[in-house]
Amino acid sequence: MGILTHCVLLFLFQHLTSAYDFKEGLDNGQYAFVKDPSLNIEKRSADVELFQFDSESSEHIRSRRSADQGDCKSLQGFDTKLTNNTHTYSFNDLSGSVSLAWVGDATGVILALTTFQVPFFMLRFAQSKLYRSENYGKSFQDVTNLINNTFIRTEFGIAIGPENSGKVILTGDVSGSLGSRIFISRDFGNSFEQQDLPFNPLMQITYNPRDANVLLVTSNTLWLSEDFGENWRKIHDMVCLFKWGMDSNIFFTTSLNGSCNDRGMLDLRRTTDYGKTIKTVATKIFSFGLGGKFLFASVMTGTGTLRRIHVSTNQGDEWNMAQLPPVGHEEFYSILAANEDMVFMHVDEPGDTGYGTIYVSDDRGTVYSKSLERHLYTTTGGDTDFTNVTSLRGVFITSILAEDGSVQSVVSFDQGGEWVPLQKPANTKCDSTAKDPDKCSLHIHAAYSEAMKLNVPMLPLSEPNAVGLIMAHGSVGDVISVMKPDVFVSDDGGYTWLQALEGPHHYAILDSGGLLVAVEKPRYDLTHPVANGQCWHVHQFTSDPIHFTGLAVEPGARSMNVSVWGYRDSLLSQYWVSVTVDFRELLTRTCEDQDYVQWLAHSDDISDPNDGCMLGYKEKLLRLRKASVCWNGRDYEVNKQPTPCLCTLDDFLCDFGYYRKENSSECVEQPDLKGHLLEFCLQGKEELLQTRGYRKIPGDKCEGGTQPERKEIDLSKRCVSDLLGPQELLMDGHLSSSAPIIVTVLIIVLLAIIAGVLIVKKYVCGGRFLVHSYSVLQQHAEAQGLDEPLDSNHTQARNMADFHDDSDEVMLP
Repeated sequence: MGILTHCVLLFLFQHLTSAYDFKEGLDNGQYAFVKDPSLNIEKRSADVELFQFDSESSEHIRSRRSADQGDCKSLQGFDTKLTNNTHTYSFNDLSGSVSLAWVGDATGVILALTTFQVPFFMLRFAQSKLYRSENYGKSFQDVTNLINNTFIRTEFGIAIGPENSGKVILTGDVSGSLGSRIFISRDFGNSFEQQDLPFNPLMQITYNPRDANVLLVTSNTLWLSEDFGENWRKIHDMVCLFKWGMDSNIFFTTSLNGSCNDRGMLDLRRTTDYGKTIKTVATKIFSFGLGGKFLFASVMTGTGTLRRIHVSTNQGDEWNMAQLPPVGHEEFYSILAANEDMVFMHVDEPGDTGYGTIYVSDDRGTVYSKSLERHLYTTTGGDTDFTNVTSLRGVFITSILAEDGSVQSVVSFDQGGEWVPLQKPANTKCDSTAKDPDKCSLHIHAAYSEAMKLNVPMLPLSEPNAVGLIMAHGSVGDVISVMKPDVFVSDDGGYTWLQALEGPHHYAILDSGGLLVAVEKPRYDLTHPVANGQCWHVHQFTSDPIHFTGLAVEPGARSMNVSVWGYRDSLLSQYWVSVTVDFRELLTRTCEDQDYVQWLAHSDDISDPNDGCMLGYKEKLLRLRKASVCWNGRDYEVNKQPTPCLCTLDDFLCDFGYYRKENSSECVEQPDLKGHLLEFCLQGKEELLQTRGYRKIPGDKCEGGTQPERKEIDLSKRCVSDLLGPQELLMDGHLSSSAPIIVTVLIIVLLAIIAGVLIVKKYVCGGRFLVHSYSVLQQHAEAQGLDEPLDSNHTQARNMADFHDDSDEVMLP
């Protein structure tokens, strides 16, 4: 078998909507590709194909989808247009890796940083080159001279400013220097200025999300610049971890003894004025995280062996203990997602089971209800298939571990209120895992499959401006198959699916879902025939062999360009190649009003007056007709028309102590909690909660209708947590003159009341099952959620774009 390789590019034409996620992707639309000979595939024709759904494939699908059908003959003559708009660029260097970053929105500017490193005895030979494109990657210009041929530190990559600021920062490596050097650009990378730093950054420089001129970075000391890197000043010494909060707040942990390894004895501090005043908001901190409006702190208990999670909704001024079932020191917690309304929390089961339970919070992030049992989540690797479908509100997909050890996929359309299996795609047959050849369901491959080294090149894909569209790898049967997956597509948010492609692929979304692009994952066997019910058009985009490394598109799913990246072999070396296809000329006209059709989200039976009600309201949207061959354009926005619904039981979550059985809307009491009074401590007071088992889903907008009763009685008894220490006020990083006096007084007061606190803990809150100990809490960075691990007993280095960072043993940026 030769080493010649070839890619098969298939572009699927479907006026729906989709997502953006990428296995090779870094944060903020950045990609990193590495030369890997194991990706070789046998030479074959390189084709492009257009695809449309057959909307007559089933009655059920037709009721959810727009009634018009696509025309498979609507793009006659496309091959010549695409041939004229296919551009190949070769990079003349010996680099082993390349990092890409889009600079700005709709600018067409891409920066490509290639790096080459070779160790030589005690020395290291390293070289990097910088390329810039102004036409979405069709051609590049070598601009290495703009950075004085300085080697750019590849682990920090390219830091792109927020929004469309045009700001870029490159961090250089200066040999024999205690400091470092950065190159800054204010004009989308067209020019750079050199700035020497008085310190050596330990991580990538971060921007204030609300002001791109304000920068923050740590070298163990926390440094801040308010003039885009020209001048820097110290904020605080011995900083272990920092994060940007709301309204330009900065949160960071510090160590009193000078070691960040002494986890559990850190102070959590906050500054609202860029370090001029600093306030200690919590002590005994193991780690902390931010998600939506919530600030989470993992706090050591008095014994020093267990941890508890405290939650604040006012930036650390007040804290409440999260109320969840207790766990032992070997279990862990994971925040799967968090927004302004609620938190999804995974609670691990005792023992090395590989699964746990998902709980969802109230709008305070304090009281949690059981949502899904046997949720797959590996203890050692920290891998879970939990996926937020961003193309339709309230939709989440994940996997459960069955009693027989098999993995099965489930979906929730109501923000965790109820979980059900995914429907079997209409154009597929059940595989050998199915007991009944006619009855089975779809199972989605996600992060767990990647961890198990299955042939899954990409995670599920969805995008807010591509309404209802999901692309994912999966299999059809009773359980997920370890055989090669196929690509499945849903255009209604996961209610119904069709098999779109056979075998593993890399895929992306263009034109707000008007164009789907997929590259066949390299393999040695030939492509299988396409499935029935789909129509394809083929375009050969290259005839030369290439080692495929990845597919890159501009973030946001609005572009009409896609680049296939790889490298080719010459006589003595290998060189990088990108092939960019511009699809803009394929769609010759801009979409008009008549090209769109009204669609009711979460709808199955439009004759039902309650049809489409989800989270308390209906939502009508406009999206393209299948028969319309036109361009959505960059200015396309999703047009939503919400209408409130009457409340039903589906608008309520099960309250603490209650849960829903699978495929049921009724909340029933947990057997292990029957007969208990539900009590919890909230804002320093104990409350007695009497409930009929339901509470409204956070963010639900239903009105009237069914309103289950819920009563709360405030016992007005103090219930103080001793886990968060007293607050200190610091000026310019030092204790104010009154701080020692305050500390002394507080110590005396604490000694005076400690007996009372112990009594309260023992007889008011102690021993009741709602005061819980935490050993591990791991969180997931989502676009809407958390960005750092809080608490875990295992370590795993993963790409931030996969949102599966897993270690609080190592402080991650």
